[in-house]
Amino acid sequence: MKCNILLVTFPAQGHINPSLQLAKRLVKHVDVKVTFFTSLSAIRRMTKSTSSTTDGLIDFISFHDGYDNGWSNDESQNFMCSLKEHGSKAVADVITAAREEGRPFTRLIYTLLVPWAAQAAFNLQLPVTLLWIQPATLFGIYFYYFNNYFNGAGVGSNQVLELPGLPALEGSDLPSFLLASNPNIYDFALPTFTENFQILDRHTNRPTVLVNTFQDLEPEPLSVIDKYKLLPIGPLIPSAFLDGNDPSDTSFGCDLIEKSADDYVEWLDSKEKFSVIYVAFGSYSEISKPQTEEIAKGLIKSQRPFLWVIRGCEKLGEMLSCREELEKQGRIVGWCTQVEVLSHPSVGCFVTHCGWNSSLESLVSGVSVVSFPQWTDQATNAKLIQDYWKTGVRVVKPENGGGVVEADEIKRCLEIVMDGGQQMRKQAKKWRKLATEAMKEDGSSNINLNIFLDQLVSHEHQQQILDF
Repeated sequence: MKCNILLVTFPAQGHINPSLQLAKRLVKHVDVKVTFFTSLSAIRRMTKSTSSTTDGLIDFISFHDGYDNGWSNDESQNFMCSLKEHGSKAVADVITAAREEGRPFTRLIYTLLVPWAAQAAFNLQLPVTLLWIQPATLFGIYFYYFNNYFNGAGVGSNQVLELPGLPALEGSDLPSFLLASNPNIYDFALPTFTENFQILDRHTNRPTVLVNTFQDLEPEPLSVIDKYKLLPIGPLIPSAFLDGNDPSDTSFGCDLIEKSADDYVEWLDSKEKFSVIYVAFGSYSEISKPQTEEIAKGLIKSQRPFLWVIRGCEKLGEMLSCREELEKQGRIVGWCTQVEVLSHPSVGCFVTHCGWNSSLESLVSGVSVVSFPQWTDQATNAKLIQDYWKTGVRVVKPENGGGVVEADEIKRCLEIVMDGGQQMRKQAKKWRKLATEAMKEDGSSNINLNIFLDQLVSHEHQQQILDF
């Protein structure tokens, strides 16, 4: 192999999905080998289908992070410290062992919450590349923040912030980490993002950053910052739901949560086109009991069939006072294959927390959304969806009430999308077409990935000659 890549990612679903999809695309190149590296807490929960979806071409290895059984939100600060401590040593050990065994890694690719992996590689003189798994707009926001273009804590919720090459944003549209209201348990975030930019700035040449987006979706944010070469290579979505080049690529193949045994696809088959509301808030967001109750009431008031993903739905009776009425109208499952659901013709609306993976999947599937952002990058994604890509509407939180969105507001948004959302659906179909074109053989994202690979293989080949 001319290029032996170590790909290190944060042990959470939203990070593993795009990372593994990139790995699957990389190993299609005859000269590339990929080793996928994350903590044991994630590897042991990956579905048994992982090896089958990757045809055995990717090696999976793990390390102990001190939280082998996973972690909760209130443990985030301690977990991140433990992950960095154990992970840094594990990455260094793996790189060193590979060299001693005569099969050295030639490149490390890492995601945005594990900059310590890049630091360990730098210490061992191994070249690194950042995989940015948020939109290019978010990269720009963080860049301007760390370069003192604005102070997040000083931006009012309704104050308009204009940054070069980015959409106009209000304070309420910024990533939650930048705001004074950010909970203390997430204080780890800003130092982690700071470290990402410090590592990028250590490169002697203009570093390439691989971005999970596509050219037509974010042309200005991708090109406005000359200091780095942002290379759009997405959407990193299974091929069967995007370009169709690989019909066997029908899933990410790495669910950390066991898929529901409920035959929800058969239920979706029984519904009319565009009639079903799909509700899901990702693998990490925790929705409060009062908010869950209001969502349930809003769905009942909509009088439409729905498929609602609630992790731990076996305890639903403790969470909802209207469970019996709710289950007469729709289906509630513990987990599902989201791209499969969004691609189903009966789905007419997606109620989402607006994590970037979910946002991209809605665009690729051509489904309009009700944006229900919770934290981190989700408010920015919701802003882009409503005001710039125009494929959805964002719920409005009341000024009082602890931030709980009420049932009537949820019903209002559902009616906008389901009853009068023809223009949104048209826009969603436009982005689906452009996303599909980007990943075709001659599409911009596919060409970009091939350019990166060719440069990578050529660089490693030249380095081998010099070393010889």
